[in-house]
Amino acid sequence: MTDTTPNPTGGLGAFERWLTLWVALAMLAGLAIGNLAPGLVDAVAGAEVASINLVVAVLIWAMVYPMMIAVDLGAVAGVWKQPRGLIITLAVNWLIKPFTMALLAVLFFDHVFAAWIDPADAQQYIAGLILLGAAPCTAMVFVWSQLTRGDATYTLVQVSVNDLIMVVAFTPIVALLLGVTDITVPWKTLIIATVLYVVLPLAAGLLTRRMLGSQAAIDAFGRRVKPWSVMGLIATVAILFGLQGEVIMDRPLIIALIAVPIIIQSYGIFALAYGAAYLMKVPHRIAAPCAMIGTSNFFELAVAVAISLFGLNSGAALATVVGVLVEVPVMLTLVAFANRTRARFPERPMP
Repeated sequence: MTDTTPNPTGGLGAFERWLTLWVALAMLAGLAIGNLAPGLVDAVAGAEVASINLVVAVLIWAMVYPMMIAVDLGAVAGVWKQPRGLIITLAVNWLIKPFTMALLAVLFFDHVFAAWIDPADAQQYIAGLILLGAAPCTAMVFVWSQLTRGDATYTLVQVSVNDLIMVVAFTPIVALLLGVTDITVPWKTLIIATVLYVVLPLAAGLLTRRMLGSQAAIDAFGRRVKPWSVMGLIATVAILFGLQGEVIMDRPLIIALIAVPIIIQSYGIFALAYGAAYLMKVPHRIAAPCAMIGTSNFFELAVAVAISLFGLNSGAALATVVGVLVEVPVMLTLVAFANRTRARFPERPMP
């Protein structure tokens, strides 16, 4: 169970096949640390720049780097010859996902859960969920792509295009759905996150490829560093649950209620994108990451905007944090499903 040797075929190694167990243990460890060692948690929480926790940033960087080693810039031009995966990603992320999340938030907190939640709190939770829905994933999708043996170069292009669209689309979409016009997007957070999670790991990956030289050496090195990506994920989960341990223990019912529409949205968006990719005969190495991008969220941006608009202790901020807590377990189930259904997709793009 502790063997970290990757599968030579590029699939999940023994350590990764038990990933759900390791993540569950990391959640419990995080909750324990958060409640038994609050001083340690406060120290980690204090290491922030522009609402980005630097400790978590380092761990995410470690997760992304192994994926970036597989990126071949020479193959980027070929991405545009396979536009279907990119079209699905953009359509789901910007034309569907923000609006379905807003619809689910209103449905549950203005109606289904109305008897148990104060109306003012309900509006805060709705706002937080809207912020989550309007911020597609930037960093963690590289991890999910790697676990599903996704095309590293295509994933990079998908994420890069999403980031460019986010710069111009995030503010008007959030303003429209929240019904306000004075939204202030923390550009510093967006820029730093993009540099930390995309630019620097990409530069390191390209430099590594150049230093290694041959493709055989690159593949061998990639297999050696791949387990560190999963270990970084586990450590990140422990830290996130440690940072929110007190809130989770104090307000378990609210956490559970907020999680309901997030879970429904996650599985629904994945089914929509993955199903579209299947119908459009998109190869699995492109189909899986394109579905994961819309399902996962850019939680750093969502949390930062919630704090700047509504305050650190607001219900909106709490809702975005619940999104972080729910995401990893949900995404692991989707990774497992995607891996089980790989054979249903074509190996190569269909004409």
